[in-house]
This record gives sequence, C-alpha cells and structure tokens, in this order.
Amino acid sequence: MLSPQDIADRINQRVGAGVLETVLDDKHPRVHIGPQTWRELAIFLRDDPGLSFDWLSCLGGVDYVARGQLAVVADLYSTVHRHQFAVKVLIDRADPRVPSIAHIWSAANWHEREAADLVGIEFTGHPDPRRILLADDWVGNPLRKDYVFPREVHGIPASVELDWQQKPDQKK
Repeated sequence: MLSPQDIADRINQRVGAGVLETVLDDKHPRVHIGPQTWRELAIFLRDDPGLSFDWLSCLGGVDYVARGQLAVVADLYSTVHRHQFAVKVLIDRADPRVPSIAHIWSAANWHEREAADLVGIEFTGHPDPRRILLADDWVGNPLRKDYVFPREVHGIPASVELDWQQKPDQKK
C-alpha cells in the first residue's frame, strides 16, 4: 500500500507540469489537473503495476461558479494494493469538456452520463452520451449553482415554496 505522498510523487514523475496542485493534508488526498492531462493520467493510474487503480469507486461533477470552473472528481481504489487516491480535473465552466474515461474504467459510463445531465459536463468520446436521469427535453443542469428550478414541467408542479413560518398542513 502506497501513501498519498508516494502516489502523488509517481503522478508527478509521469505528468509533471500537468499537475496544477497536490492536496495531501486532507481527508480526500488528490491531485488537480487540467482536461488535457486526464486521459494519459487515467491510463497510467490503471496500468502502472505499482499503482494498479483497478476500481473507479465514484466520479462526479462539482460547480465552482465563483471561479468560473467545473470539476470532475474521480475517486480511485486499488484492490491489489489497497490504496486510494482522487483526481480532480478542473475545466472551464464556459467550455465544460473533458475526455471520457469510460473505456478505461467501465463504471465511468453511467457516472459520466449523470455528471453530464446534472452538471452539464461534456465527456468527449463517451460511447453512449444519452441522458440518464433527466427527460430529453429538460433545460439546464440542476446541480449548477446558478440553476433556476422550473415552477412546472409539462403542466406538473416541479417546485413548491412554503412560507418558512407556515407548517405544511396549515393553510394561509
């Protein structure tokens, strides 16, 4: 089992300048990279015998609206060595594209489709980019921080606001 520092050192040896930041003194040790480094790094993390990250346990999208960025966060685990690490891929919010890793870890297939639906990230080269959670005609991405929830969808109420002092069973 490698320490987070050992894993980060191996990543830095492989992609060097592609690492934007290394965060090890956290409950979620990780490196931050740009989208142009992601595919090469993902293959390395899976195939390097000392790392052997053979399980993508989670992949999700995060909105950093104030910074004008989105992020793809991939949590990886090695069943061989029993170590874990994360990679955060930072992308421009105005051009939210990142290479798909569904061909590297098959679990990414549905995770990427969910992040595409809810956060609006386009995973280039994805084998099946159909929507997975929202209707085909849904407008917007509900997990973006500036998303405005619709009052109704196809005539069906979609959100209900209550006066914070009023109990749900009381009428005005």
